[in-house]
Amino acid sequence: MVSGATSLNLVRDELFATIEEAESSLEQFIADRNNGSLLQQAVESLHQVRGTLNLIELAGAELLAQEVLDQATDIPAGAGEERDVQLSALSNALHVLRRYLENVEAHRQEMPELLLPAINDLRQAGSQPALPESFFFSVRLDHARPRTAPADVDGAARETQGRRLRHMYQVGLLGFIREQNPQASLKLMGRALGRLDSLFANEPRGRLCWVGAAAIESQVVGQLLARKSRKQLFSRFDRELKQMLANGQYEAPRNLLKELLYLVALADSQGPQASALREVFGLMPMPFTDHLLEEEYQRLAGPGQSVMRSLSSAIREELNSVKDMLDLIERGTLQSDSLNGLHAQLGKLSKTLGMVGLSSAGNSLNAQLQTVASWCEGAEPQPNELHKLADAVLYVEGMVASLERGERSDARLAQVQPGDEADSFAQHQLKEARIVVVDEAQAGLALAKRAITAYLESGGDRMHLSNVPFSLQAVRGGLWFLNQSRAALLVGACADYIQKHMLDAPQMPSEQMLETLADALSSLEYYLEAGAVMRPETKPSVLDLAADSVRALGMPLEE
Repeated sequence: MVSGATSLNLVRDELFATIEEAESSLEQFIADRNNGSLLQQAVESLHQVRGTLNLIELAGAELLAQEVLDQATDIPAGAGEERDVQLSALSNALHVLRRYLENVEAHRQEMPELLLPAINDLRQAGSQPALPESFFFSVRLDHARPRTAPADVDGAARETQGRRLRHMYQVGLLGFIREQNPQASLKLMGRALGRLDSLFANEPRGRLCWVGAAAIESQVVGQLLARKSRKQLFSRFDRELKQMLANGQYEAPRNLLKELLYLVALADSQGPQASALREVFGLMPMPFTDHLLEEEYQRLAGPGQSVMRSLSSAIREELNSVKDMLDLIERGTLQSDSLNGLHAQLGKLSKTLGMVGLSSAGNSLNAQLQTVASWCEGAEPQPNELHKLADAVLYVEGMVASLERGERSDARLAQVQPGDEADSFAQHQLKEARIVVVDEAQAGLALAKRAITAYLESGGDRMHLSNVPFSLQAVRGGLWFLNQSRAALLVGACADYIQKHMLDAPQMPSEQMLETLADALSSLEYYLEAGAVMRPETKPSVLDLAADSVRALGMPLEE
């Protein structure tokens, strides 16, 4: 199945241009609120954006675009200060939408949960209820809890204990809401629910306490953030406890259970209550953590790729200047006065890199400041010192390139220690080489498709195909380099077919066979464009389509 992340590149340019048009029209309307045509232009652009996102099935982005469209449609021409909050939320939402799509394009991974804060800001500005954290989470809620030994307590005593335990829960809840030692408060809440769970274990109403106890355990063990939405969730839980204790036939609301189960799945803790719950409901670990969501949302709210490109360009210029100085030091022609400038430049770069989140790169340069300071005081630069500084500069250069592409910080790279930059830079160079090979492979396949089109239009002139088998074999070799043996085998089979049945054969293949060949090449081209080569875990289902087409051509394939 093709996901929205893999289809985004097909409409990328037009989509981003339309979002920019909407942003521009909205900004002009905010400055000139009596000009209704500007607002209408923004609404029309937003209609196109929403329709495009619906077409490529990016559900989270489409929902945000729909909310933006609804809010923009609600604003009248001549809006006064009472609409400032709404207009501000609109501008912020468009910025977040563009940054989210940039991230999806860079990483081929959808994470619609990142858009919920912007969506809820819009809904709040429009006086609508917020969407829950679990909006994009799905789980079956009809699983029954395993039966346990009943508590040896009679009915009246159980109700009395229930009210006392609810009061214990409320004390802990108050501390959690006020963030007065929240971990201790959560443990008190968890103890209260654990006791309530044992009291009502085999009754339908006890299901609420069972799930709630696991959710609070997950909040503690998983160190989930004390978000406002979670404080509201546990406050709502208290109100449901009151109804549960008063009604022996009480059944917990399904949406509340879903919210609690989402916390259990998000934390993925190894606590006994959460583990048992995950087994019963079949909860799988989420592809993100709570802290990653927070970090990524802060990135979405930050500057866009155009700003980061400008910043990285300025940093690269500084790095080029540093490299020139290192070259002069190596030759022994750098003036001693210039060493002070080198020291100041490295210090400034180190601080700049720390400010933009490249702390490991900044630390690498900072670690070299003492060495450069000794040169300023008259010490002779040693070859090993120059090599270490050069490694640090090259490592920074690689990290700046990742900043420009909008990549997330790799956990392994973030832990690089000063002195280990050479290995990290080598990994960066390998990644750059893989990107180049993929680009060349895409170009080779596009060339083959154009040549086959020219061959058809000329009525079978083989001259147009003379270089095609050679180009496809080069693509095949590049895919072998990338450990894409199956894709390489399919490209090689296409090259063999063109050589045997089009160049060496006396007659043109039938139109149906040529269409089948085009299907195979198009599938391979899409496989490369979709980024599957750079993400080995991606299931290459599109290669199955290419393999079917190659077999239809009569070419043997080794399984």
